[in-house]
Amino acid sequence: MSEMTSAAEAAAPHRYTAAMAADIEARWQDFWDAEGTYEAPNPSGDLAGDPAMAARPKKFIMDMFPYPSGAGLHVGHPLGYIATDVFARHQRMTGHNVLHTLGFDAFGLPAEQYAVQTGTHPRVSTEANIVNMQAQLRRLGLGHDKRRSFATIDPDYYKWTQWIFLQIFNSWYDEEAKKARPIDELVALFESGERSVPGTRAWSELSAKERADVLGEYRLAYASDAPVNWCPGLGTVLANEEVTADGRSERGNFPVFKAKLRQWNMRITAYADRLLDDLDALDWPEAIKLQQRNWIGRSEGARVDFSVDGRPDAKVTVFTTRPDTLFGATYMVLAPEHGLIDSILPAEWPEGVKESWTGGAATPADAVAAYRKQAQTKSDVERQTEHKDKTGVFTGAYAQNPVTGARIPVFVADYVLMGYGTGAIMAVPGQDERDWEFAEAFELPIIRTVQPPEGWEGEAFTGQGPAINSANDEISLNGLPVAEAKSRIIEWLVAKGIGEGTINFRLRDWLFSRQRYWGEPFPIVYDEDGVAHALPESMLPLELPEVDDYSPRTFDPDDADTQPETPLSRNGEWVNVTLDLGDGPKKYRRETNTMPNWAGSCWYELRYLDPHNSEKLVDPAVEQYWMGPREGQPHGGVDLYVGGAEHAVLHLLYARFWSKVLFDLGYVSSAEPFHKLYNQGMIQAYVYRDSRGFPVTAAEVEERDGKFFFEGEPVKRELGKMGKSLKNAVTPDEICAEYGADTLRLYEMAMGPLDVSRPWDTRAVVGQYRLLQRLWRNIVDEATGEVTVVDTEDADIDADTLRALHKAIDGAGQDLAAMRFNTAIAKITELNNHLTKTAGPLPRSVAERLVLLVAPLAPHIAEELWHRLGHTGSVVHASFPVADPAYVVDETVTCVVQIKGKVKARLEVSPSITDADLEALALGDETVVAALGGAGIRKVIVRAPKLVNIVPA
Repeated sequence: MSEMTSAAEAAAPHRYTAAMAADIEARWQDFWDAEGTYEAPNPSGDLAGDPAMAARPKKFIMDMFPYPSGAGLHVGHPLGYIATDVFARHQRMTGHNVLHTLGFDAFGLPAEQYAVQTGTHPRVSTEANIVNMQAQLRRLGLGHDKRRSFATIDPDYYKWTQWIFLQIFNSWYDEEAKKARPIDELVALFESGERSVPGTRAWSELSAKERADVLGEYRLAYASDAPVNWCPGLGTVLANEEVTADGRSERGNFPVFKAKLRQWNMRITAYADRLLDDLDALDWPEAIKLQQRNWIGRSEGARVDFSVDGRPDAKVTVFTTRPDTLFGATYMVLAPEHGLIDSILPAEWPEGVKESWTGGAATPADAVAAYRKQAQTKSDVERQTEHKDKTGVFTGAYAQNPVTGARIPVFVADYVLMGYGTGAIMAVPGQDERDWEFAEAFELPIIRTVQPPEGWEGEAFTGQGPAINSANDEISLNGLPVAEAKSRIIEWLVAKGIGEGTINFRLRDWLFSRQRYWGEPFPIVYDEDGVAHALPESMLPLELPEVDDYSPRTFDPDDADTQPETPLSRNGEWVNVTLDLGDGPKKYRRETNTMPNWAGSCWYELRYLDPHNSEKLVDPAVEQYWMGPREGQPHGGVDLYVGGAEHAVLHLLYARFWSKVLFDLGYVSSAEPFHKLYNQGMIQAYVYRDSRGFPVTAAEVEERDGKFFFEGEPVKRELGKMGKSLKNAVTPDEICAEYGADTLRLYEMAMGPLDVSRPWDTRAVVGQYRLLQRLWRNIVDEATGEVTVVDTEDADIDADTLRALHKAIDGAGQDLAAMRFNTAIAKITELNNHLTKTAGPLPRSVAERLVLLVAPLAPHIAEELWHRLGHTGSVVHASFPVADPAYVVDETVTCVVQIKGKVKARLEVSPSITDADLEALALGDETVVAALGGAGIRKVIVRAPKLVNIVPA
């Protein structure tokens, strides 16, 4: 410590320093915890005894679930948490009953992989990570209701995750009622004959297994054999959304293959229309709505049946958005996974088949098998984005074009996906670019059915135009525009019984199984016939058993010919059980897959409302109070939900689906989980790379003359993410130790607009530190520690100070309510700087209002100053100051007067001056008269009170 520093500290022992900040912050955090300062009362019980609180409007504010990583937080992680905390504090101070809390999304692959590497049970490592993260978040002064916190790995929590799964399993979607209904009601319809059982037999004639199979076609949660994304390197299957564009796993970057496995699925497709339509009433960023709309992918068109030569029992059904082009279908293509392929393959190649169609294989079966193996290695994105190099193989089968009668070949090609439409297309090369490329590669006919513009040749025409080459003995579309041609052909298809107008969706059912240990067990058991049975609620939660080996069996990442083996399947004592499910003790086998990590986050907003309820998912009155529909929120939901835009499709879509099922079944009043969504930006950091391209420790890089060096060697600088792997992470603990948590909070909120990414600069943090030091110095004597304010009535305070105060109250209040935290801080800083320059001690009323302005942003120093000013209640529940309109309006504003676009004069005028008065004032100004030099005036443009533009004649 230097002599100068020692002398300064001796002269100002009560100066606001990092050490003082640490003491203040720890002390008030303990006080808030002890007093339950942030506890939000519920309507059942708590509010009944507090009429004043009951009269307040409610505000439910949420952050997206954090995952408790072992690496802890860096300064980029708490950006959203600080923002919601500032907003929540402002809402409390403006008269709201605020619910703000935070739990932990703790199941999933990272903890399991860590357990495999270290031999530590996932629960042990995860709970330790939670304790560490809780300590880091507490240090930031976040005002969470800690009574409501939980982790998804708590059995008391995942009991209800399992319970919700069973409600979905025991439900079906009634297309007529447009809602989910209990499966028992469907059974009753089958039993009474009011609804026909698929097939020719009555319900009473079916065996138990046959009945289960029928119900499986209706249940909203069902098991099926379906093409899945199999990742041998991870030993698990993945949802489409967990596979990258180049066909690799999002985690681990392993190859992903297509395989057919029996998996649990959620019938989210039943809700496609409602998931689309209800977006309109949500207060979400338009970019996120667009992503969801595109993912759901609603399109109108027709389903058309094509008969297969020599197979009267087989037909290929296609979905097309352009049925008007049916006359131009010259071949068909099936996705490699299409279930009809094997049944239509002839034993031998047809006579005269082109060699280029066979792939060099001896038989159609050999050709298709080889092609399927090749297609397994490509992701859906790869299959759809390849251009000019179409691959495929002929099946040896022919179908019939239903409008021309032409015999057309049926191919297998990977540019057709099972995940869209029916997994089969009628190929119209004249009107589709991919079909054109394929037709050219395989020398197939091309027939145009839409008239292209004059001079168009050599490629497909995908635009609008009159129909051509589209007539048979019964119908002609020639000359019709596209819309009319579509309508006419659909009518004809329906009349002939070979097609129908329909709506299709890109959305696929949600793959809900994972071959992992660290996830929620399915509350399902199988009898000796393989029929799935739901566990009764009394047997929930079904807890994870202790196992010695947590890892799913992994394989050579490139070996597609493998099958999953789950950790739970190796625990025979847990898997094979004798249970009495109501009809006597029987032997059952448990489901050995676990739920995906998305399951716990599909409904956590509801648990925050009623976290200790062991009898119900949530008390209906509590849910109605916090999340029920109200004016401006027709579907109900959380009032503000803040998180990253990367969850636009996955979590948000899944949570919306679960909410709608629970709403249909009468368990909640809110059909949507999150009414308002806000996506915060990212805090970025500079990454420094050496000559090999490897990151070096950012904190040890030196800058000299605009260049950067690490251990004497030059390095390159680039802006990127912040993280341990890039060696550029800065922890909040470091900043709190050097400056205090309030400084960190202010800096992160002042860096720029919340929804914009911004670079971290540790050197700039000191600016907010100095703001707090000046704030402290304005109220507390640094030598004595005494409060220096004086009791002065507003009437005796100078007008400039009152004007600065009330403009800051008005501006900062509006900014805080709109989450414009950077501009709110700028206005508070401007006020504080004004007060710093004011002679003499501050009036108490000014000091108190200044503290209240700062309280949402820097709560620790505000609480300390509030109590030093003589208040006994917490500043957290004090009222936010109200601006006096008389002082908010400027007495004068500066009006710029231009002649020919150049500024010639500036006038101080009243903000309320009229256009006419301002024009007269400007034209009479001596400087303006001199500048005109007697010239006539052609036009005067007035924008009162700030601009007059004079155009001379």
